[in-house]
Amino acid sequence: MAGKVFFSVTMSLDGYIAPVDDGATEAMLNGWSESDALKRWMARWSDLQGWALATRFMRESLHFGEGGETGPDDDFLKGVFDRTGATVIGKRMFDAGEHSWPEDAPFHSSVFVVTHEVREPWKRLGGTTFHFVNDGIESALAQAREAAGDRDVRIGGGAETIVQFLNAGLVDEFLIALRPVLFGDGVSLFGGVDTSAVALDLVSSEATPSVTQLSYRVRRR
Repeated sequence: MAGKVFFSVTMSLDGYIAPVDDGATEAMLNGWSESDALKRWMARWSDLQGWALATRFMRESLHFGEGGETGPDDDFLKGVFDRTGATVIGKRMFDAGEHSWPEDAPFHSSVFVVTHEVREPWKRLGGTTFHFVNDGIESALAQAREAAGDRDVRIGGGAETIVQFLNAGLVDEFLIALRPVLFGDGVSLFGGVDTSAVALDLVSSEATPSVTQLSYRVRRR
């Protein structure tokens, strides 16, 4: 039996999943670690993702060392990882991650990159292999489903890729870790979503001191 297709992201209270770029990506790709734009971006990113970075599971996944918090937030992240058999991401997310993920990238399964770039699969440590798909999201999803077997496929991002899958009716459910921070601008999660076609049912919600975990089922109108 095929698994579900889902995405799981952290979102600010005003609807953003990443800070405004303002030159941070260029600085990251060029190794300008002292860039003011990159420092500002990283500070806001840390505000958004601090709950996850503090957990034991994430610290171990990113090789930050021992320690870290256990409890509901840690359990949530482990659950997302355990259910994921393959991941689909967009080219922009890959470009940024290629320069920031450790050699043992935190996927440990197949990752399918939707891109126009023709490139051979890129194998990393820990079981992660990046595959580059040049013929659209449906093809990427079909390949991810085959790789995932009876586990789920996660749409990893970024926001444009998530919305593409939502508007195409290819997402079964999604999880949002709602973080009590305000950005005012940045990368909007639901910018461009076809609200006439997508409807949601709340499945569960759980509040912790750091985030509110929300789970929704997606259905077509």
